[in-house]
Amino acid sequence: MELRLILGDQLNASHSWFRTPDPTVYYLIAELRQETDYCRHHRQKVLAFFAAMRAFAAALTQAGHQVCYLTLDDTAHWPDLPSLLESQLQQHQASSFAWQSPDEWRLANQLTQWAAALPLATREVDSEHFLTPRDGWQRYPHSRMEFFYRTLRKQYQVLLDAAGHPLGGRWNFDGDNRAKLPRDCPIPAPLLFANKVHDIDAMLTRHGVQTIGQADANALPWPVTRRQSRQLLDHFLSHLLPSFGRYQDALSERGWSLFHSRLSFSLNSKMLHPLEVIRAAEAHWQANQQLITLPQVEGFIRQILGWREFVRALYWEKMPAYRDSNFLHAQRPLPPYFWHGQTKMACVRHAITQSLEHGYAHHIQRLMVTGNFALLAGINPTEVDEWYLGIYVDAIEWVELPNTRGMSQFADGGLMGSKPYASSGAYLDRMGHYCKGCHYQVKARSGEGCCPFNPLYWHFLWRHRDRLGSNARLALPYANWDAQPQAQQQAVLATAEHYLSQLASL
Repeated sequence: MELRLILGDQLNASHSWFRTPDPTVYYLIAELRQETDYCRHHRQKVLAFFAAMRAFAAALTQAGHQVCYLTLDDTAHWPDLPSLLESQLQQHQASSFAWQSPDEWRLANQLTQWAAALPLATREVDSEHFLTPRDGWQRYPHSRMEFFYRTLRKQYQVLLDAAGHPLGGRWNFDGDNRAKLPRDCPIPAPLLFANKVHDIDAMLTRHGVQTIGQADANALPWPVTRRQSRQLLDHFLSHLLPSFGRYQDALSERGWSLFHSRLSFSLNSKMLHPLEVIRAAEAHWQANQQLITLPQVEGFIRQILGWREFVRALYWEKMPAYRDSNFLHAQRPLPPYFWHGQTKMACVRHAITQSLEHGYAHHIQRLMVTGNFALLAGINPTEVDEWYLGIYVDAIEWVELPNTRGMSQFADGGLMGSKPYASSGAYLDRMGHYCKGCHYQVKARSGEGCCPFNPLYWHFLWRHRDRLGSNARLALPYANWDAQPQAQQQAVLATAEHYLSQLASL
C-alpha cells in the first residue's frame, strides 16, 4: 500500500496520479491547525480552502480512488503534519509514501527532512501545474520579468504570428492599459457563488481558530470546485475581458472587483491550470476581435505567463534567505488601521475595508495604495508580509512574498523590480476618484491637512538617497527634489516627520 499526500493547494484533477484508480493507493487530504495557525488568515480564505479540499476529496472518491479525508475534528490531537503522517502510515500499513512538491518552502523543507528519516520507500513527484520548473530562475532570462515573459511566449507559442513575432508588433501593451475608470463606465456585476459552509465555519469556531475579516457561511462567494472555477473563467472572458487591460490599473469605489478575473484562488489551489486559462483567453480573443482588442488579452496573459511564473522562479531561487531581506532597513510597526480600516486616508481606508470584507483587492490596490503607503512609511516588511499573506484569499507564500517584500516594499534591493513602486498622491488622484472626498488635500505638498502620500514620498527619496540615488529610473524625481527651494524642502520634510510620528492616527 502506498500513502500519497495531497496538500490543500494541490487540487489538480488532471494530475497523472488520478488517471486510473489504484487499489494499492490511499490518498490523504487533511485539515490541520499547523496550516490554520502559521499566520492569521482571512476567514473566507480558510473556509474556501477547506471547502475546496472537501469537494476535491469527494470528486476523487466518486472517481473510484481511495481517499482518507481528515477534518480539523479528526486531526486536532496531532500537532503537525509529520506526526499525522506517521500515524496514517501505520494505520494504513503503508510500505511507501509519496507527495507532490509543495509550493511553499516551509512545507517543502518540513516534508523533505521528515521523509529522509523514514524506514520505507519515498518519492516526491512534480505537481504538474506550473509552466516552468522550480529552477526556472537559472533556465530563463531573469534580469527582468519582461525577458522571462518573452521567452515563455515563444516557448508556448502564445500571441505570436506564423513567423514567431509578437502579434501587433509589440511584446507588451502595458502603456495602453493605464486608463482611469470613467464615472459613467458600466461595470458588470461580479459572478459570486453561494457555497454553504456552515459546518466548516462552526468547526473553526469550535476549535478557536483565529481569523480576520468577514465571512457569510450561507454564501461563500469563491469557487470551491473545478466546475465553479470554469464558470468564473467563462464569465471573465465573456463579460470582463473586453475592458480588462484598459482599466486593470484603475482605482474605484464603484466596485470591489471591477474588470478583474478573480481567478487567482482557482489557479493557486490548482483547480485551474495556467495554460488552460491562457489558451482559453487567447481563443476567446481570436473569436471576438471586434469586441476585444489585443492589449486587453495581452495584459491578462502577461499576469499569468509573465508575473506568476517569474515570482515563483525568484521565490525558489532565493529562499529561505529572501524572507529576511530588508534592503531599506524599514522597522516601523504596521499601523493598527490595517486591521480595521479606520483611517482618514480615503484610498487606504477603501482598500483595507474592502480587503477585510471580501478577502480581495486588485493588484494596484495592493501595490500602489496599501503597499505604497507601507513603503513610504518605512513599515517592517515582515509585518507587511504577514498582513498580505493573511488577508487575501489567494495568498500563498510563493506568490505573496516576492510581490510584497520584493515588488511592493523593495526589500530585495531590486530583484523583482528595477525601482521602488513609490508615488505621491498625484498617481492615486490620476488613477482613481478617492481624493475629492478625502479628509486630506492631494494638491498640498506640506502642512497640516496635506495628503500624507506627498511629504512621505519626498521624505522616502530623501532618507534613502544613499541607496537609491544612483538608480537611473529615479533620476527625474531626484532632480525634481533638488530643484525645489530649500525652504520648501524643509517644510516637506518637517511635515513628513510629523506624520511619521503620528502614523497610527492618520
